[in-house]
Amino acid sequence: MCMVIFAPIFAVCAFATCGGYYGHLQVKVDCAERRQSNRSINIDFSYPFRLQQVHFRAPLCEARRHEVYFLDGDMSPAAQFFVMVGVFAFLYSLLATVVYVFYQNAYLRNNRGPLVDFVVTVVFSFMWLVCTCCWAKALSDLKSETNPSQVLRLISACRAPENKCTITQEPRWSRLNTSVLNHLRVATLK
Repeated sequence: MCMVIFAPIFAVCAFATCGGYYGHLQVKVDCAERRQSNRSINIDFSYPFRLQQVHFRAPLCEARRHEVYFLDGDMSPAAQFFVMVGVFAFLYSLLATVVYVFYQNAYLRNNRGPLVDFVVTVVFSFMWLVCTCCWAKALSDLKSETNPSQVLRLISACRAPENKCTITQEPRWSRLNTSVLNHLRVATLK
């Protein structure tokens, strides 16, 4: 019964915070030669977190050219599995609520109803725990791949000691951290 009350709320929060995430990282490159100074580089990424498809252009300080860089990593399987389990848990919770409210007599009269409900709840609890662990690991990888120091190491202009590169904006991780915490709360409620 606890699943029927809390699972839809936490499931919506979990997959909404992950599925609707948008991250932004901004780097400012000051070249020693003032021909190309104060160049801002914007790096944007979002769900499903296919970082190998995220590219950005960075200036080459010694010439008036740019290089194209790609981030590394594909967190989409874990993110999509996480969202899928959240959506299915939400839909099952709604279905169970309808059965409990409108078909309670048939549900209690037949011994299969509670048994099926128990088995499905155990399967969802296990899948919920597994997808949360997978997503937590993928989130850790996502944070390390978009770590500002990691991104600065990619840019050749930032590796030169005479140039100055600074991070002007970092991604905010609170929404994605919340998605993992919401899933863990529901796993303990089941």
